[in-house]
Amino acid sequence: MTILIAFDGSDDARSAVEYAARHLRPEPTVIMTVWEPLLTQITWAPLATATPVTAEAPGDKYEEEKQAEQLAGRGAEIALAAGSTEVTTRAERGGGPVWAAIVDVADELNASLVVTGSRGLAGARSVILGSVSTRVLHHAHRPVLVVPPPKED
Repeated sequence: MTILIAFDGSDDARSAVEYAARHLRPEPTVIMTVWEPLLTQITWAPLATATPVTAEAPGDKYEEEKQAEQLAGRGAEIALAAGSTEVTTRAERGGGPVWAAIVDVADELNASLVVTGSRGLAGARSVILGSVSTRVLHHAHRPVLVVPPPKED
């Protein structure tokens, strides 16, 4: 089986990677970063631009894809340093909400576990900003480990 760890470069995601590497039974692990081309993001906000924008990739890869691959690589380095042994990376182009991409990849990989960090938002901030971890928890048809942010001293 495979452990899928969502990694966005935040301190909370780093904590999730480190926790999983230190506390879970060794299994093949995939560190996944979700990305979206900037031009696609702009088309979601049509009032932000007065002219049509094409979402075609300039050259071989989008810059956002390259950055996501590098970010996933940093997540893999963190996992290896914390004790994981078999780690691969994946930069996944999102076509909608980040949580949906995570759930889709978990299904594709038949992941035994999905690990994600939590920003620890509560109340109105959680409702306004939404929660990737909460949506993954409710939509993934497999175990999900949500690692809370570390306690501040």
